[in-house]
Amino acid sequence: MGFTRITIIRTERAGYSGINERLKWFGASLGLFNLRDKDSSCFRIFIVLLEDLKKKDTGLSSDDIAVKTLLSRGTVVHHLNKLMESGIVVSVGNRYFLKVDTLEELVDAVEQDLLKSLQNLRKVGRDLDKNLGLQ
Repeated sequence: MGFTRITIIRTERAGYSGINERLKWFGASLGLFNLRDKDSSCFRIFIVLLEDLKKKDTGLSSDDIAVKTLLSRGTVVHHLNKLMESGIVVSVGNRYFLKVDTLEELVDAVEQDLLKSLQNLRKVGRDLDKNLGLQ
């Protein structure tokens, strides 16, 4: 059974004026980029995928992304797997795409995944409450 890792980090947006700063805030708020990513590898991959989306291209291979970001293919594959776990990147064959056509749609998709997860948690919680005699 597959899974989607949903991470939402609530932070203040104030002070982020440039497009890159806002994109970093956006991705960090979705738990995509973290402090361990010292050279912004995941952010750079995200940007390349965004540029590909803007061009309406046919997706990118991990080798294409490695060349465009100046990262090793291993690093690219590691971050692509993380982005696929988060549900925002999909692969078809050996090509990688953002799951949706706009960042707003990305937020909508994350919201839907989150709502499904919460509904499932609520149901399991209700069943556990009954089994534990709490309800």
